[in-house]
Amino acid sequence: MPEKILLVVFDGLGDRPLRELEAQTPLEAAEKPNINRLARKGITGLMNTIGVGVMPGSDVAHFALLGFEPEKVYFGRGPLEALGIDYDLKKKDIALRLNFATVEKGVVKDRRAGRLADCSELCKALDGLVIEKVKFFVKPNSEHRAVLVLEGKNLSPKVSATDSKIVGVKVPAVKALDSSKQAAFTAKVLNKFFQQAAEILSTHPLNQRRQKQGFLAANHIIARGAGRLHDLESFEQKFGLKACCIAGGALYKGVAKSLGMKIIEVKGANGKQDTDLNAKIDHALQALQDFDFVFLHIKAADTFGEDGNYLGKKEFIEKADKALRSLPELQNTIIAITADHSTPCVLKSHSADPVPLLIFGPNIRIDPVTNFSERACAHGAIGRIKGVELVPELINLAGRSKIYGA
Repeated sequence: MPEKILLVVFDGLGDRPLRELEAQTPLEAAEKPNINRLARKGITGLMNTIGVGVMPGSDVAHFALLGFEPEKVYFGRGPLEALGIDYDLKKKDIALRLNFATVEKGVVKDRRAGRLADCSELCKALDGLVIEKVKFFVKPNSEHRAVLVLEGKNLSPKVSATDSKIVGVKVPAVKALDSSKQAAFTAKVLNKFFQQAAEILSTHPLNQRRQKQGFLAANHIIARGAGRLHDLESFEQKFGLKACCIAGGALYKGVAKSLGMKIIEVKGANGKQDTDLNAKIDHALQALQDFDFVFLHIKAADTFGEDGNYLGKKEFIEKADKALRSLPELQNTIIAITADHSTPCVLKSHSADPVPLLIFGPNIRIDPVTNFSERACAHGAIGRIKGVELVPELINLAGRSKIYGA
């Protein structure tokens, strides 16, 4: 009988050795008996989700992890975030991912405004502005994140980002990325919108309160990932598997929704450090009764990496390991544990370093690796693969492959 498949993705799990951890990564230093038990009875390797030396964004990395070549299906982060928050995005609309940021004299001081806890009040102040007959909708995502949607005529997604992902640099103006009148017009109205937004945010009561309390003001918005919604082949059409997604973050829900996956909402699953891991695991195990493929996303390791918090990352991995304690007992299921990219604490950003991969399940050729970590998995029998190769291999191990040839 074909096996079910559970894919667990720890966002930003990969790291680099740190002096503070005695030349170990947070994953190496973490006490993780349950995941290591899977490693001892499974098969391991390394994976570049996009390619060797290519630093992946989370959006394209997840398309690859789910078996879709990003260069063929990717249509921008903005629309994916909009899908993830259940915004009714039209195909003619332009969507972008926004950060509320702290900017002083035109220079980015903090891309996340001190990790603003809730931006909904600020979004309301900007939502509904109209510039040259283009209506701007600003909808909260989580913490400092939001979605910007442009509704109107003569618009184009071919515009540059204002979020350079670097602090200490000036916020660039939006530029057209092609010679079309639509791109030039879109860049013009976006620049006007960002200017108006900065004026509104500078005097907003929330920011006045934050400054009095000694917090950074969320006085600017920076954007990236402009795009339009496109219809894609579904995961079930491509692989013949009924699939679902359990995630807290909007982006990951958006990727899954664009591929026709069912989104299973879990109370307490928020994509933050205090996400309810036990509830997410419980729902994943329940989902395996009704679905062939369950994609479970766990976010916070990436956040700790971006903040350079190696102890927080280590402790979160240990917390997740406890939540995963029931997985070694799971029957008739192929379990894969991996990451979308590395987020080294020393860099506080993504890197092109390969991520560890572990696969466990019935009748798997066990390799000698006993510890799930970046360096240990380099000795695994899987070797080094690309992200788009993962799902076909899981389908093979689950006994669901179809013969190629006669």
